[in-house]
Amino acid sequence: MNTTPRLPFLDGLRVAAFALLIPYHVGMYYVTWDWHVKSAAASRALEPFMQLSSPWRLGLLFFIAGAACQGLFARRGAVGTLKDRSLRLLLPLLFGMAVIVTPQAYFEVLTKAPHLLPGDGGYLDFWQAYLQGGKYCRGDDCMVVPTWNHLWFLPYLWVYAVLGAAVAALLRWPPRATALPAWGWLLLPALPLALLRIVVMPHYPTTHDLVHDLYNHLQYGWLFAVGWASRTPLAAGMWGAALRLRWWSLGLSLATWAVLLAFGGRYAEATPPDALLAAARALRGSLTWWAIVAASGWAQRAFTRESPRLRQASGAVFCLYILHQSVIVVLSQGLKPLALSWGLEALLLMALTFGLCTLAYLGARRVPGLALLLGIQRRPRNAPAAVLACSPLSASRPP
Repeated sequence: MNTTPRLPFLDGLRVAAFALLIPYHVGMYYVTWDWHVKSAAASRALEPFMQLSSPWRLGLLFFIAGAACQGLFARRGAVGTLKDRSLRLLLPLLFGMAVIVTPQAYFEVLTKAPHLLPGDGGYLDFWQAYLQGGKYCRGDDCMVVPTWNHLWFLPYLWVYAVLGAAVAALLRWPPRATALPAWGWLLLPALPLALLRIVVMPHYPTTHDLVHDLYNHLQYGWLFAVGWASRTPLAAGMWGAALRLRWWSLGLSLATWAVLLAFGGRYAEATPPDALLAAARALRGSLTWWAIVAASGWAQRAFTRESPRLRQASGAVFCLYILHQSVIVVLSQGLKPLALSWGLEALLLMALTFGLCTLAYLGARRVPGLALLLGIQRRPRNAPAAVLACSPLSASRPP
């Protein structure tokens, strides 16, 4: 039985983490980094602000999922965890790859290589070819279909949840409490992330390929494990440390962000010395954890008690996550003929994406089969929110 204390702020932390996704992916349309579709007004103007969250926003989601999945394991055991995660993650993944993600792939080909479109270039012809599988290549840049695009988070989380449950079931012994001073929780979990950034990342860059993505598996797997351990005596002291150090961790995160921006500006067109590059990478890896500590500390300050509305918002997060990126891509192309200024267009994209995804959630939750395909969990009102939180919810040029 799970004897660890309830964490009422997890719902709030999870909703806040998701709130970053829509602005971030709208931003990807307007920056110079590669994405599925690009605005004619794309520039570097937003990139410093994008880099404020890009080092840690995904790591935070895996950390939250690890903390909440430990509660699921404590309630249902290893077999129950496997059944629950397979139904909640893999079924929406398959549906998402077949239906939800297809518009992203279509508009990517349409805007970047329209001559590759099958048939008369229409969406239905593309969808039929997409489901049959294949590649769409511009030189060495290939898109293999069907693809999971932003849904890559789901298979990764499924693997980590299953492995976490298996390890916890095999160990069976109760973990001992780790006695660390508060600053130890700020520094110790950051060390592996810094080392991974220096040693592994240069040789195994991000691919979002489940089989060939060593760096991401190591960093996200580590954060998931720390989140899981935080619900046990092993790392339970982390939450109190995060609360006490919320100002320090926030200040450290912002200072590190500023240093990395200065580094990127200084060496945008030059090769930095090896030692300086290693230091920048260590800071970039450490920033991931320091920002997570800051978010965890401020969430405890902001969300001090259970809230039915917050719990409902947390329940909607997974569905909105599945839908949001395709909605952004389709809306971005639909708004093009209006020739709006990019700032007004971006605000409209965010508002419309949030509104349409919310309406889709409110409608789909009333249809049991569709609700299951979109990751909407139908549960008793008195079910613990931490169990629901064990579910989920792109490119930069960092050092």
